[in-house]
Amino acid sequence: PIRPRSSDRSTRGVDPQSGKLLPLFFIRLYIGATMLDRLFLPALALLALMLVGLALVWPQGLGARSPDPFGHQPVQQTPAMQAAMKRESDASNQRITQAREALRDLQNRAVSPTP
Repeated sequence: PIRPRSSDRSTRGVDPQSGKLLPLFFIRLYIGATMLDRLFLPALALLALMLVGLALVWPQGLGARSPDPFGHQPVQQTPAMQAAMKRESDASNQRITQAREALRDLQNRAVSPTP
């Protein structure tokens, strides 16, 4: 029997021995196996370059500033936010100190009750 060439598009997805159609999974596997490296590798390189470019312009976190053309001053480094963080920290420390003093006072009353 004469077998058709594998590049013949009319035979894709057909079992060469029985002539029956193959399930979709095998068709995709067959088509994937014929993918040319000269198309795939440049596409992969282009994707890698695009991801590097995206990493350069992606919004930064709250850490250090990004390089000049892309970066901006992080919110936590602005003077207004620094002042707000200091106020919050001072208030928290004051509440902790008051709670410790209240606990110490309760412990002193429990150890030495005064009439």
